Amino acid sequence: MAPIRWAQPRACAKWTQTLRASCSARARSYATAQTSRGGRPFRLAIIGSGPAGFYTAYRAMSRIQDAKVDMYEALPVPYGLVRFGVAPDHPEVKNCQEKFEEVASSPNFTFVGNVSVGTPSDHPDGCTVPLASILRHYNAVVFSYGAAKDRTLGIPGESSLKGIYSAREFVGWYNGLPEHADLAPDLTQGDEAVVIGQGNVALDVARMLLEDVDVLRKSDIAEHAIETLSKSKIRRVHIVGRRGPMQAAFTIKEARELMKLPDVAFHPIDQSLIPADPKTLPRAPRRLMDILLKGSPTPPSSSSTSTSTSTATKSWSLDFLLTPQAFHPCAADPARVGSTTFERTALSSPFDPHAYALGTAQTVSLPSRAVFRSIGYRSAPLPEFAALGIPFNERWGVISNDGGGGGGGRVQHEERTAGAAMAYGRFPGLYCAGWVKRGPTGVIASTMEDAFATADAISRDWGSGDVPFLNPDGEGGEAAGWDGVRRETGVGRARVVDWDGWRRIDRAERERGRLVGKEREKFTRTADMLAVLG
Repeated sequence: MAPIRWAQPRACAKWTQTLRASCSARARSYATAQTSRGGRPFRLAIIGSGPAGFYTAYRAMSRIQDAKVDMYEALPVPYGLVRFGVAPDHPEVKNCQEKFEEVASSPNFTFVGNVSVGTPSDHPDGCTVPLASILRHYNAVVFSYGAAKDRTLGIPGESSLKGIYSAREFVGWYNGLPEHADLAPDLTQGDEAVVIGQGNVALDVARMLLEDVDVLRKSDIAEHAIETLSKSKIRRVHIVGRRGPMQAAFTIKEARELMKLPDVAFHPIDQSLIPADPKTLPRAPRRLMDILLKGSPTPPSSSSTSTSTSTATKSWSLDFLLTPQAFHPCAADPARVGSTTFERTALSSPFDPHAYALGTAQTVSLPSRAVFRSIGYRSAPLPEFAALGIPFNERWGVISNDGGGGGGGRVQHEERTAGAAMAYGRFPGLYCAGWVKRGPTGVIASTMEDAFATADAISRDWGSGDVPFLNPDGEGGEAAGWDGVRRETGVGRARVVDWDGWRRIDRAERERGRLVGKEREKFTRTADMLAVLG
């Protein structure tokens, strides 16, 4: 088997305004990169088919003439978090799929679905190819496989009591992700739920718990989720954070949507946590504070100050200045969570967006018959990273790269210079984009900008003619791409899904949806997806 050849240096609307502005501004900054080196076309492997992968592919193919891109995806279906992470009642966010379809329609693009790179496939019909094989058959590789792990609290009861779920699993479950199709959250044990964390995902979870099920039926939410949510007894949701409203991570859109849910009330927050004159704040935090102060149109049923003739049957609250200490079992069922103890916190500076929380040693307990941990996702290294010497920052959950401050996402490593000082060196041809590059933060628009930065770096490096890449000219011939990987590894009896295969699955899901009055009914088993292909 040929060794990996490292080159040596020689002497969301359909296409958002943000995208158009970025394209036009950067298009003026430099010309399209050269087509080839030594007459050989540029071959790029992208690992992961979510927004970061597709935006990188789009940008690279528009910057490097005749670039050939192969996109690897462990599932038979593409789009990553656009399909499995975006809330089902946010269909407008998924409009970027139309652009991704344009990218995939290019004859220079190949979708390699149902093929996992390095990590063993998590379903029996999947195929796995070694990362080392990928490196042998491309000029460059982009890691854009996202964040598939959870951050944990590390407190008593978290791993031993039933009824405690990660938000990542819950979101995947209601969006039809096969990995979590069997999560089966029990929402019938009581009427109060606790969501730990105050980011947008936390508010998505709360909205799914409080939304009218008949509204969700019209979306592409998984049918098993509709069945479970229709039986839910949850009427009160606490969204808990260790800091205050001025430091919260959720955005205006998510807060406003929760406020506007029919028959759902918001419990007023402690106004001492908001500046006395919010008008002095910058525009974004001012608008958010206005929403929180205004509250919901319908008051909670327990409100004693309301003059309204009607009250809501469901409610939610933002419980600030609380940090979880322990989960406790239910008296009636010791195997299940019944309550959560929190320590009250104080802020180093209550109105400073960067204030930190300080413990006070005072505690409070909240009823918690269902708990959702929403404190962040986490990327993990591919199994072969260590053997190949590819550095992964475990603390931050990212591949070591030069992407800080909007950089290019070139994978880098520490090396000692001749003067014994430490410096950063590059891995020829290795790049990263998305959450595995910068951490699990931001929205699709920021992922797009991040992916463009990576693709622009690739284009500049390739066009320079003297930046090292994988499999340089004259050392074993043209990089063979997916055909070379397939010949080298074989695919056994696994079913590889191309873009036409995905289109057939897509049509089948849409037809299933049409029969029940919704846009699509997703397959939640990979075997059912593959069965469509015969």
